[in-house]
Amino acid sequence: MIETDLSLTEWGVAGVDEAGRGPLAGPVVAAAVILNPDFQVTGLADSKLLTAPRRQALAQELRQRAVAWAIAEASVEEIDVLNILQASLLAMRRAIRALQLTPARVLVDGNCCPAGVAGAVAIVGGDARIAAISAASILAKVHRDSLMRVLHQQYPAYGFDRHFGYATEAHLRVLRRLGPVQCHRRTFRPVRDALGLLGKPARALVEVG
Repeated sequence: MIETDLSLTEWGVAGVDEAGRGPLAGPVVAAAVILNPDFQVTGLADSKLLTAPRRQALAQELRQRAVAWAIAEASVEEIDVLNILQASLLAMRRAIRALQLTPARVLVDGNCCPAGVAGAVAIVGGDARIAAISAASILAKVHRDSLMRVLHQQYPAYGFDRHFGYATEAHLRVLRRLGPVQCHRRTFRPVRDALGLLGKPARALVEVG
């Protein structure tokens, strides 16, 4: 799924980041954001360093005032087929291509750039240094958290609204007891281990409502 704004503009530098590489469940989400160089968003930072209410407030402001923004995902199935790095780069490429303009430069958080993106530069720690990347980090995190809350409604026993799919002890206990559900990444070791405990084949899925 791709979420994007509707504004058409002339040029820009896009910041790109992802959310959800580490969790055991749910998609990986990427965002691309173009900010007006003259526009200052107070409080931008790596999304992991912000409180949830502050992220929500900043995300709303960014959606309203960014020059352009787009959000895209790579599914659990794509993660399992491609691996998490390649799926993250795929989500980034989708977000960049969903922008309503072609940016002159693309600044990507991390040490890898998605293939086929002209003008892309990888910046380690960019989410804490580059405003557009920080903005992308916030949009990606807020969007992914909302997806995980929806998954919590489908699978309330797993607590996705609290840990958002990360391998907390509470999540691992439920995973070992009930087994994986459709949204779990079955190529991730704790999920494979849980399937083994249940005596299921490596690609089996257990549906628990």
